[in-house]
Amino acid sequence: MTGYENAITLKDVTKHYEGFMLDHVSFNVPKGSIMGFIGQNGAGKTTTIRSLLNITDIDEGGIQILGLDHIKHEQEIKTRIAVVFDELPFHDIFNPKDMARIFEGLYPEWDNAVYMQYLERFQLPVKKKIGQFSKGMKMKLQIACALSHNAELLVMDEATTGLDPVVRDEILHIFMEYLKDGERSILMSSHITSDLEKIADSVTFIDKGRILLTGYKDDILEKHGILKCAKDKLSEIAPEDIISIRVNNYGAEVMVPDRENAGYRYRDAVIDPVSLDDVMLYYVHKGEGEWS
Repeated sequence: MTGYENAITLKDVTKHYEGFMLDHVSFNVPKGSIMGFIGQNGAGKTTTIRSLLNITDIDEGGIQILGLDHIKHEQEIKTRIAVVFDELPFHDIFNPKDMARIFEGLYPEWDNAVYMQYLERFQLPVKKKIGQFSKGMKMKLQIACALSHNAELLVMDEATTGLDPVVRDEILHIFMEYLKDGERSILMSSHITSDLEKIADSVTFIDKGRILLTGYKDDILEKHGILKCAKDKLSEIAPEDIISIRVNNYGAEVMVPDRENAGYRYRDAVIDPVSLDDVMLYYVHKGEGEWS
């Protein structure tokens, strides 16, 4: 089904808890893309996802999923999306065959043949009880269920945590296949930035309930840089060129928001490219002055 530009739109979403607040969270997940939703544990990723799914009531703001209001059209949305949590929500006494019967009743577009193909591909025993599955097997089962009812949007909360690198790589490959037709989208929350570096089109960073940065991954990585200099040279760097400063025994490393511009302004300095991990780390310390 077409007719919407963004698979997800959050506008000024606010939720108050004692000691924590989602603070006017806004970002879009463009249709046909993967967005990595990044932040430390406790940054607000799960609260945002629970708000999206209307598990958590929001205090202010608006959320649209597949172009529909997340509260008014909750039932329709839930038949058209799939969700994968870091903890398996299925009961231990069921086996994968039981799950097929349950999901068949829940999703009009459930496809048993596709589901069986995923079980085979993931080498999951059809009649073994879920209680006897390893963590990796449980995650694969969730993903098999999620991808077997033609969902237009996949929402994942720390879905690759605790999986070994080979399994993670296999799952990332399946997500890329899932996106091929350009009509499907993924929101993937994770603190494993190396996974997102491989597959995400865009990234959103959240920290202490606030969005620090959102945009296309390649733009963010190309634009930012880490400028290396002696500590006594820090005073020469303009405040607008500093995200934050990491100091060590040998000198200082400054994350700059515009690598190209900094290259002209500080010709003697070495400016290295950044990873998503670097961006997350330096933005989390933004406003702190120097850190180590």
